Amino acid sequence: MEKLFKNREKGAAFEFFPPKSVNGKGRFLQVVHDLKQFDPLYASVTYGAGGSTQEGTRNALTWIKQDTGLTVMSHLTGIGATRTSLDMLLRDYMEQGIDTILALRGDPPRNMPDFDITRGEFPYAKDLVKFIKKYSYFSVAVAVYPEGHQESPSIDKDMEYTKQKIDEGADFAITQMFFDNRYYYAFMDRAARIGISIPVFPGIMPITDCRKIEEFADFCSATIPKGIREKMGPLLDKPDEMKKLGIEYALRQCEDLLRNGVRYFHFYTMNKADAARGILQGLEGLW
Repeated sequence: MEKLFKNREKGAAFEFFPPKSVNGKGRFLQVVHDLKQFDPLYASVTYGAGGSTQEGTRNALTWIKQDTGLTVMSHLTGIGATRTSLDMLLRDYMEQGIDTILALRGDPPRNMPDFDITRGEFPYAKDLVKFIKKYSYFSVAVAVYPEGHQESPSIDKDMEYTKQKIDEGADFAITQMFFDNRYYYAFMDRAARIGISIPVFPGIMPITDCRKIEEFADFCSATIPKGIREKMGPLLDKPDEMKKLGIEYALRQCEDLLRNGVRYFHFYTMNKADAARGILQGLEGLW
């Protein structure tokens, strides 16, 4: 944690997903190298449902670390994991010098509709955070939800659960994507009232492919404002114009966050460099 934030009063971080095969290694690393120019706080790599991409995640983390020297953060899910399997993985990470983890409950495997998360050894993110912090080695981040987690019965309950996992030792938090900054500001107000004081990075997802982002947003109950939907509608068959509009919208979103005191950003890259690069270049001189 100290290394991550030492002398860094501001910074951007980038999230990637592991290539589907080693054949994608070259293209993957080219994107990482392209974004390295922004001196990221870390490069994070996602983890599939039930740990389904564990090997790919580890490979991608190792490639980034060896090829670029960047700090890497592994996503890690509790669903389907055991204390024995996680101990082996965490000890391997320690040997590889991977010391930052985003601890997530995770989603049930899609091919197992009757999967009961409560019967596992890590049914909630707080259980995973508690386990990881016992190693006294890792900086741990958690996910937070400006509009509330889709499974939470209420905003107040969502904050209660959020506080529980942070109190287990989380060092910082990353928000789920949001497209209206009012949700972020309202979340931060609720967090302050309940005693949450760790850094909360806004998760920025540029809408460069409206159809795909709408699917993501519907899945996680994130609201895409009516105004941006209306502007994107006529551009569904004009991908270049849609990408340009999406980058401009995310740039304005980040400018507003900067004006309101935000100094750290987490960009969901979708393994492409152009959107995050365009936004950060647009912020030059403001940040």
